[in-house]
Amino acid sequence: MSNSAILLIHCPDQAGLVAEVTEFVHKNRGNILDLDQHVDRELNHFFMRVEWDLDGFLIPREKINDYFETLIGKAYNMKWQLHLTERKPRMAIFVSKASHCLYDLLQRYGTGEFDCEITAIVGNHKQLEYIADRFEIPFHYLPITRDTKQAQEERTDALLRELGTDFIVLARYMQILSDNFCRQWPHRIINIHHSFLPAFKGARPYHNAFERGVKLIGATSHYVTADLDEGPIIAQAVEPVNHRHGIEDLKRIGKDVEKRVLSRAVYLQLQHLILPFGNRTIIFN
Repeated sequence: MSNSAILLIHCPDQAGLVAEVTEFVHKNRGNILDLDQHVDRELNHFFMRVEWDLDGFLIPREKINDYFETLIGKAYNMKWQLHLTERKPRMAIFVSKASHCLYDLLQRYGTGEFDCEITAIVGNHKQLEYIADRFEIPFHYLPITRDTKQAQEERTDALLRELGTDFIVLARYMQILSDNFCRQWPHRIINIHHSFLPAFKGARPYHNAFERGVKLIGATSHYVTADLDEGPIIAQAVEPVNHRHGIEDLKRIGKDVEKRVLSRAVYLQLQHLILPFGNRTIIFN
């Protein structure tokens, strides 16, 4: 198990920021393992990710946040996140009936590519319970209707908090989360959806795309906000298609892109490589 600390920082740009942060680590006998920084010149804003080894670090783990705030954070008007890698992130997965994204996530989890704990698989249908059983992960069947939506979300929220869940992955979960639920989990719900160029909405996107003769199909993974499908984008990919591809081909290619893009977003989340800023994300990769 790794034993390091990661700081994700952003603030108005000013001279000496990198030196201040690295000196904070160095003075307290920390060995920097990774450092990446970026300045948005149009916004005059500074972004940084720094990771250092905690073996021999002078500040106790539970005091690092307080020390950083007192010595640097307040003085430079910084906003930051502190993550300790000795604690595995805890992820919940929401599903409906489609299995391709769920299988891909669980395969990566089972092989150790995703270094995390899966606290629960939550489904509004029972069709995928057998997959959870196969991977020995608790499955919680929480059906939802228009009349029970609020109660179901309250029950789901209570369950996830009881299990110590850090973030949620919507693996083709075909329900719109309420504004209130989204506000309870800011930048902690990751979604995936098809992303045709041009985009097609509705119940039959692949049929509509086929009829228009699209040349690119793809997928977008993003954080969920109260604005449907408008949250900060984490990862995207496209695949070329042509007149030889039928509707079933488009579905097959689309599923493959969805799996890859969603897993990419989850990996970035687990590695603490995402820094949300407004309706954007800075990806340190």
